[in-house]
Amino acid sequence: MNLPPAAQPRQPLFLARELGILAFDRRVFAQAADKDMPLLERLRFLCIMSSNLDEFFEIRVAELKERIKFGEEVSGPDEPRAAEVFSLVSAEAHALVEDQYRLLNEDILPALAAEGIHFLLEADWTRDQRAWLHEYFVNEMIPVLTPIGLDPSHPFPRVLNKSLNFAVQLEGRDAFGRNSGIAIVQAPRLLPRVIRIPEQAHASGAGSGQSHFVLLTSVLQAFVSDLFEGMNILGSYPFRVTRNSDLWLDEEEIKDLRSALQGELPQRHFGASVRLEIAEECPREMQEFLLAQFELAANDLYRVNGPVNLVRLMQIPDLVDRPDLKFPPFVPGLPRPLDEQADVFGAIRKGDILLHHPFESFTPVLDFLEQAAEDPDVVAIKQTVYRTGTDSVLMKYLIDAAKRGKEVTVVVELLARFDEEANLAWAARLEEVGAHVVYGVVGYKTHAKMLLVVRREHGKLRRYVHLSTGNYHPRTAKLYTDFGLFTANEKICEDVAESFKQLTGLGRARTLNHLWMSPFSLHDQLMAAIRREAANAAEGKPARIIAKMNSLVERQLIEALYEASKAGVRIDLIVRGMCTLRPGIPGLSENIRVRSIIGRFLEHHRIYYFAADGQDDVYIASADWMERNMFRRIEACVPLLDKKLKARVIREGLKPYLADTTAWEMDSNGNFSRHRTRGKRRSAQDELLAMLAAGTAQPPHES
Repeated sequence: MNLPPAAQPRQPLFLARELGILAFDRRVFAQAADKDMPLLERLRFLCIMSSNLDEFFEIRVAELKERIKFGEEVSGPDEPRAAEVFSLVSAEAHALVEDQYRLLNEDILPALAAEGIHFLLEADWTRDQRAWLHEYFVNEMIPVLTPIGLDPSHPFPRVLNKSLNFAVQLEGRDAFGRNSGIAIVQAPRLLPRVIRIPEQAHASGAGSGQSHFVLLTSVLQAFVSDLFEGMNILGSYPFRVTRNSDLWLDEEEIKDLRSALQGELPQRHFGASVRLEIAEECPREMQEFLLAQFELAANDLYRVNGPVNLVRLMQIPDLVDRPDLKFPPFVPGLPRPLDEQADVFGAIRKGDILLHHPFESFTPVLDFLEQAAEDPDVVAIKQTVYRTGTDSVLMKYLIDAAKRGKEVTVVVELLARFDEEANLAWAARLEEVGAHVVYGVVGYKTHAKMLLVVRREHGKLRRYVHLSTGNYHPRTAKLYTDFGLFTANEKICEDVAESFKQLTGLGRARTLNHLWMSPFSLHDQLMAAIRREAANAAEGKPARIIAKMNSLVERQLIEALYEASKAGVRIDLIVRGMCTLRPGIPGLSENIRVRSIIGRFLEHHRIYYFAADGQDDVYIASADWMERNMFRRIEACVPLLDKKLKARVIREGLKPYLADTTAWEMDSNGNFSRHRTRGKRRSAQDELLAMLAAGTAQPPHES
């Protein structure tokens, strides 16, 4: 690609994706720091950030370390070296963690205490509370704890990924005359990390209207001497190690993907160490000892002023009945065609139906599958499953349909990261009732969201389809923004049927009528659409690109966007997470604006808009603009053919986000800033709630 001279000096074309992920976490942190947010939601955002960091280390930092170890310093031309990226990542991650605990200790915990929600340290316990906690320790904890004194016959134990552990410094000799000085206590995952003290454990009247919590860490540190009778406890220090959790399967050697995965999953808990978190008070010699055990360097160490696992505090908002400290509840709405007719098939026959989650209910998708399972005229159901949860009613409907003798085919993606075990379990249950279960294509994750129902009507077979930007997961459908499309359009249904044939059978890819599918046509079609806009701009025709997605890192698409920008195409990119494109560079990308929306709901829908010389082409898709989505995944992208639904997607999925005054704007160096305007505050998510939800309670404060 030929670059203008102004763009060449010291400015690579692409930013480091790892720094883009941390920039996203910084924006999540800003939500936790925002005093206009409900207090318990601020705590939740802080926990979400901590969970994000866990996965970042498990996958991205682990990959960086592997690249450095094996000399693969550069992943592509015009990108920074892995060692340089790791150094920048380490500095930013340490700063994020320091800010995270400062916010927790100096702001959120005192604010919670002022609202009667207390996290008690040992020094704060009353005599009654201490007695109750000691009884809890003796009855609930000691029976499942296994202290390991380190000596030649008791080497340092294998430590599970992200598990809570304690390094205990001891003095004295035990019953066998041993004096190793160090013991390790591992806290089993079955033990709750947050313990609520019941009312009766408080002094008279002291607990009325208040919530008191104690962390498991505090309880074990307070009573650890009960585990080492007769020994002198010099200190007890919690620690947590994060490990490489990416699964590796040799595709050329795999004969049975399910069996191979079952064999590989247990090893995920014991991958190479990538991060060590320890309590701030841990002495230097213990710190060095633990680093040596996990073969980690000093910059892999994170000293924290508080619990080593903040994710465990995520349950607090659900344990505390304080609606005034949470987002106001709402009742999802229903599109008029489904609100007026209980028969989903009848409603779809009248015309395409669009669902906008979570503002509109996910229930019609469940109704569609339930009716398909019970309807004697339905002869076949085919569905892709990427993430659906461990207790999915949707999967139960598929099982029921198979029991009723219908042809049920389910493409289960076994390699959906961190959902592998749940998907293995569902695959087994489906096979038990005679459903056809396939695991997609080795080497390509099945990420497309497709549901096909075949029904006999008036002596002929008719197809009905649901396509979505999000997973078939009833819980996340309440938390993620996504579009879902019901259609009986014959050409689209034919495309979906052909896609299932490719997934389950053998044969060459056929040209489809409307769908763009990865890895066959999606990338080429997107490149062609971007180039058409550039050509139209060069000819003075209307030219515009708007794309909304989770991540933007695919090099060829970014280069095409640069060329379109130089041709004069106005480009707006709404990217929730990482973005390696550099906007606003004169002569290269000055016509590109990148913004990010972080709010109550996780922005998840993928929408592609092209002006198309006044035609307004609009697509919804399962794919982000990443190399993996374009070339190593099976993805589906569907056009909105109905003019009213096309207008709806523009009106609901794009315009509010471009007008959102709470959005973050990205500069050419990858930095994000939020430009507060003096005018009326506009939030896309708030506007969509008001527009689509059936009912919303008023917020507890002025928004």
